[in-house]
Amino acid sequence: MNRIQQNTADWKWQLRNQIRTLHQLEALFPLSHEEKQAIIELDDLFRLGITPYYLGLMDPSDLDCPIRRQAIPLLAEKFISPQEIDDPLAEDRDMPIKGLTKRYPNRALLYLTHTCAVYCRHCTRRRKVGDPGSNNKKDQITKAVEWLRHNPHINDVILSGGDPLSWSDKRLEGLLSQIRPLVTVLRIGTRHPTTLPQRITPELSAILAKYPPIYIMTHFNHPKECTPEAAKALQMLAEAGCVLSNQAVLLKGVNDDAKTLHTLHLWLLKNRCRPYRLYHCDYTEGVSHFRVPFHRGIGIIKKLRGHSSGLALPEYMIDLPGGYGKVRVSEGKKKGNQWEFTNWEGYKITIVDE
Repeated sequence: MNRIQQNTADWKWQLRNQIRTLHQLEALFPLSHEEKQAIIELDDLFRLGITPYYLGLMDPSDLDCPIRRQAIPLLAEKFISPQEIDDPLAEDRDMPIKGLTKRYPNRALLYLTHTCAVYCRHCTRRRKVGDPGSNNKKDQITKAVEWLRHNPHINDVILSGGDPLSWSDKRLEGLLSQIRPLVTVLRIGTRHPTTLPQRITPELSAILAKYPPIYIMTHFNHPKECTPEAAKALQMLAEAGCVLSNQAVLLKGVNDDAKTLHTLHLWLLKNRCRPYRLYHCDYTEGVSHFRVPFHRGIGIIKKLRGHSSGLALPEYMIDLPGGYGKVRVSEGKKKGNQWEFTNWEGYKITIVDE
């Protein structure tokens, strides 16, 4: 692995040297026959993308390594459950202007970029991430900001992607300076503290400190991601005045046990990041092998109670397919092999428990 350990402190080097092909990956890491076949067969559907840093967290001798399973494809991704769809949260449908999704009366999500440090195999936006054609162009961003300016009832905006922190410091600050005066709550959804902690630099921290408060929504799923580099990234963000919360996804074979999540949540709290939500895996095409049944997820949360303080106990949530919004899984009603959920508007949505 020494061949990937150079320049690890440089985030731009990490992105430039992102591993994107089977040839690159097998030169650095021993792959199973299935993994090789999956990389070839899935390239047109959802490409490979792994930073040298994140690759270095993988166990080459363990096919079930939780880091490996999040980043290296399996042929199971070719199977599409009857409940899975290309755009499971109907984000593209609910765009009053291109690149900006509005679902709730006062909130909006602004999609900035297709670029991520790692193309996670459970990604909700597989249809976009890694596809340069999905990039929100400069003029589209300008139009979206203008739309926000003329819709002052939107007081909560989340910057998302891809990963917003893939933008340069200059470009990111330009956008923050425009949006910060328009909203009360400004959030950034990023997995970079997990997959590319080198991105959290003193220069970036100084920019974020100029536009308080900024709420950083991180995405740590497993204790193996809780490295000294990640801890340093969270420390810098916290010291810049950012409010840190983690949104994990419950993934079969990765973190679907109480002990793993307990360890993860304690580490997050130690590093000033609150375990905010634990999400049921979205109904994106090709991710059913990651999905944990509702009853099992509820059982895991029950096991965490009593052994964890309220600060270390995230809400177990589902973002309902079809764009009906987020609800607590515990509020669902089990009916045979189906669960019925009622969203914030009173609509009832039925889901087969897989």
